[in-house]
Amino acid sequence: MIHFVLLIVCAVAIYLSCEWFVNAVEWLGERLNVGKMAVGTILAAFGTALPESVVTLVAVTTGATAEDKDIGVGAAMGGPLALATVAYGVTGTMLWFKHRKALRHRTERATVPGLESGPGAAVTPPRTARTLGEAKDIKRLAKDQQWFLPIFIVKVALGLVAFAFKPALGLLFFAAYAVYFWREIRSGQGEEAEGGEEALEPLKFQPKAASPATWAVVVQTLATLVVIFFASQLFVKQLDAIGPMLGLSTAVTALLLSPIATELPEIMNAVIWVRQGKTKLALANISGAMMIQATVPSGLGLLFTRWHFDGALLWSGLITMAAIVYLLVTMRAHKLTPARLAAAAGFYVLFAAGLIPILA
Repeated sequence: MIHFVLLIVCAVAIYLSCEWFVNAVEWLGERLNVGKMAVGTILAAFGTALPESVVTLVAVTTGATAEDKDIGVGAAMGGPLALATVAYGVTGTMLWFKHRKALRHRTERATVPGLESGPGAAVTPPRTARTLGEAKDIKRLAKDQQWFLPIFIVKVALGLVAFAFKPALGLLFFAAYAVYFWREIRSGQGEEAEGGEEALEPLKFQPKAASPATWAVVVQTLATLVVIFFASQLFVKQLDAIGPMLGLSTAVTALLLSPIATELPEIMNAVIWVRQGKTKLALANISGAMMIQATVPSGLGLLFTRWHFDGALLWSGLITMAAIVYLLVTMRAHKLTPARLAAAAGFYVLFAAGLIPILA
């Protein structure tokens, strides 16, 4: 019973700390003069992915056996899978519910005498009824998928072969993220000139300050990251204990539940930003986190492990690639709607179904 209680406590702690984190990271982006998309793809993504990368680093460098080190390999594959399927799926579902709520509100207003006509009566349906975001924002998100897919394909291919200098290729993954980082910062510098400034919510550490002190922004960012890190690790440990209690094997728990738990901060960030009406930040956070997960943990895995895939890891890689191809095609066709985004979660169900015969 204690494990279930701790699981709920950790989930609440992660959500609340993420709410404080997204509040701080938006102010941090303003202080660093980076664009709104870069706040999601770089700052928020780097902050929430850093704890997971540290865990991967510890696993691959201090593991006593090859099997212990391979835990880091599983994490490097499970993270992108959870983000490309569950995280996007949850975000799409949240957007769909928000759209339905907006439509219901408009219908109720239309039935009230005096509100069905007059100024503002012919309101254009919310954008979420058609496609998500402005065309330029979706184009940038599609570019993220275009960056991610070839890197991920190489990452999976390297898990199927063995040669002497394979570990050295891990450095190329770090270089790939450095190039992506530079591209995002450069492309974000001209963003604010394209549109008006969006007012930020007061910093929670200094709620009465119109412009909070920089030290307060940094302290709130770091403090929330510490809470997210420890709450996420405790959450994973509770899942590891609950899995066998539910009759799930250790392998199933590690491959199905643990990746979702480790990506919970990114999912929470997306939920919070959707609730605040900041859809592009929610989507940018996930795509940016995917780029980190495709490069940094992979580079560490290549440097310090055998980086050899079994059937389950290969299956996770194939499903991840299928989900990204689906998202990329939908984005490039300008047909990304909340329902289609939510459908990405179906790939995780497909992964779970295919995992049964593999582990049997």
